[in-house]
Amino acid sequence: MPDKKHRKPGDRFDATLVRGLDPLHWFMPYIYPNRADNEAFIREEFDLTNLEAFLEKKNEGLDKDHRYTVFHAVCAALVKAVTLRPNMNRFIQGRRLYQRDELSLGFVVKKQFKDNADEGLAFIKFPEDTTIDSLHERIMQEIFECRSDKLDNSTKGMEMFTHLPRWLMRIVMWVLHRLDFYGKVPYDLIKADPNYASVFLTNLGSIKLNAAYHHLSNWGTTSIFVIIGEKGRKPVFHEDGTFEMRTMLSVGITLDERIADGYYYAQTVRLVKKLIECPELLDTPANQPVDY
Repeated sequence: MPDKKHRKPGDRFDATLVRGLDPLHWFMPYIYPNRADNEAFIREEFDLTNLEAFLEKKNEGLDKDHRYTVFHAVCAALVKAVTLRPNMNRFIQGRRLYQRDELSLGFVVKKQFKDNADEGLAFIKFPEDTTIDSLHERIMQEIFECRSDKLDNSTKGMEMFTHLPRWLMRIVMWVLHRLDFYGKVPYDLIKADPNYASVFLTNLGSIKLNAAYHHLSNWGTTSIFVIIGEKGRKPVFHEDGTFEMRTMLSVGITLDERIADGYYYAQTVRLVKKLIECPELLDTPANQPVDY
């Protein structure tokens, strides 16, 4: 359980209440109370020319099960971008705006690439000095653990409820949603739930699907959902009308528009683009500023 020291009235166990809001942002959660009704969707194309060379160098001497991938690079770019632009690490719950204490990524891990294979839930916290190397190591540990026979805490909690009759389950879920509203859901149930992460990712490129829209959820606190699509060769046009074929990656980003404004989102996406297309910046600590 996270440390509750130095909490003020209104703070949560995992976040600090954002105080001193202007009237517009104070009223927004009351006018638009549901996260899933406040989605802004952004689709971007990232040039992977430099990143592929960067990853090839990183992977020299590594076996296939421990290789750096585009997924790791996107994760590292998101960690650095959210660290440098902390308003992206906010969420609205209980009609209030909160600033998270920690930065975390969540994603679902398929245990095997088969139709009937189980899935595990990954939830990883990253410190401010994270680099792509430390992130890669932490993610690989989590993936290997998720693909073992061990159940994560959230899956264990859900399994416990599957034996309840439907009428009782409806009551239980009503209670849990009320607890979620006030930030009082038992920590053991949600400490590995990716719906409480700063960013929830899905790597559709790994199963040969293109990036597309994905909804947010009213359960939990996640304000950002990132969909990584399949990379492919596409024409990139220059100002003089000429073009060249480059390897491009399509990424979809769904945001809760209430946590920041359009300009803040645009600058954040520009930073992510800079980090993907200048990948040597991912070797620097997440909290080291970037000129973009």
